[in-house]
Amino acid sequence: MLPRFPDGFLWGTATAAYQIEGAVKEGGRGTSIWDAFCAEPGRVKNGDSGDVACDHYHRWPEDVALMAGLGVNAYRFSVAWPRIQPDGRGPANAKGLDFYDRLVDALAEQDITPALTLYHWDLPQALQDAGGWTHRDTAHRFAEYACLVADRLGDRVGVWITLNEPFVHMTEGYGIGTHAPGEALLLEAFPVAHHLMLAHGLAVPALRERTAGQIALTNNYSPVWAATDSAADRAAATAFDALQNRLFTDPVLLGRLPDLSAYGVPDEPPFVRDGDLAVISAPLDLLGVNYYSPTRVAAPRGRATTGVVPAPGASVLREVSEHLDDAGLPFEDVPIDGHPVTAFGWPVVPDGLRELLTGLRDTYAAALPPILITENGCSARDEPGRPDRDRIAYLDGHLRALHAAIGDGVDVRGYFVWSLLDNFEWAEGYDQRFGLVHVDYATQKRTPKASYHWLREELARYR
Repeated sequence: MLPRFPDGFLWGTATAAYQIEGAVKEGGRGTSIWDAFCAEPGRVKNGDSGDVACDHYHRWPEDVALMAGLGVNAYRFSVAWPRIQPDGRGPANAKGLDFYDRLVDALAEQDITPALTLYHWDLPQALQDAGGWTHRDTAHRFAEYACLVADRLGDRVGVWITLNEPFVHMTEGYGIGTHAPGEALLLEAFPVAHHLMLAHGLAVPALRERTAGQIALTNNYSPVWAATDSAADRAAATAFDALQNRLFTDPVLLGRLPDLSAYGVPDEPPFVRDGDLAVISAPLDLLGVNYYSPTRVAAPRGRATTGVVPAPGASVLREVSEHLDDAGLPFEDVPIDGHPVTAFGWPVVPDGLRELLTGLRDTYAAALPPILITENGCSARDEPGRPDRDRIAYLDGHLRALHAAIGDGVDVRGYFVWSLLDNFEWAEGYDQRFGLVHVDYATQKRTPKASYHWLREELARYR
């Protein structure tokens, strides 16, 4: 039995639109960058796509019933921008809003708080054709889109998350091209980071005008460990920490960029205009934290090779280092040994979550808002009828580490398991299973796993 968490704690599961909805050509939905990316041969394992995914667009009542049966009191989902604005601009598509309207009402009927993410990487392809996140105008289009969603749902959504994991989207989508839209700008991708953060900042006041819900930004964070105590390795760890952890946090909480000189970025980069940082640093109600594993780095001295595969939410350091080996990066990946690994090959280090949270508290002090753990979970090779003991052990360990962080004084308001359902895992297609519920993709049959039943028993104490 887990230790007791505070009263009022949010217990939830998390999903993302492109990973579960399917129905990519229904209800007036436009084409997203992930539709286009999946259509390119060789981009996604086994040629998979999110065309059908978990068919949540049609089966959402069943999925809400699964959440109610689990006993969660919150659900984090994302809105597909192309469902609301098929071309990324102009008036709202009524059928798209209707879908989310029904979902939000169904959640309310089950006393499940909707936690809505506005952007989980599915940019309308029409905006990408105009430059995507390399263009500043996309930030303004995002703010308009946020208004349309909040005008319809603002009275019922409890938590609004502007962006999901902008570090991964910038790095894999625009830096090395392993995610949609498949750009390989290498170190020229830094303007993408700024335009994503500007989009967040422009959306915050628009949301404040339209909803009483709490407003958040979700980053994926990773404790960064130096391979040795040498000055060179410690400098490498500082440089990587600035890239993954601080680039998308310092501007919001401190109103300034971190030191990016290790990447050749000047103190006043040309893509940052006067007044931008004031917009970006609009106060937040919550900070979303996604955690999967720590990262270990050293000063560059020849590429390491271990076969560890990065993916959404995890450190993408290995893939970055392999694609940018000749780009003058100030760090190199070093394997983390001595820990069990997930089916993805990620090291399982529960205490890394406590380390991460206390580190955020120490770094940002009074500037740090209350925290939501918006993603945490693991992939496992599980099938119906086979107990997913690895996932149970993973969740148990991380929840105990989270409880320890709360005991250390970190203000954490909720925890969302990734994920409710097995789903489309981006460039890995359907090869990895993160769900509490098994999905047979041929029949769409949902089968709760042992981890679902384990968590249900734990949550029953809070009813």
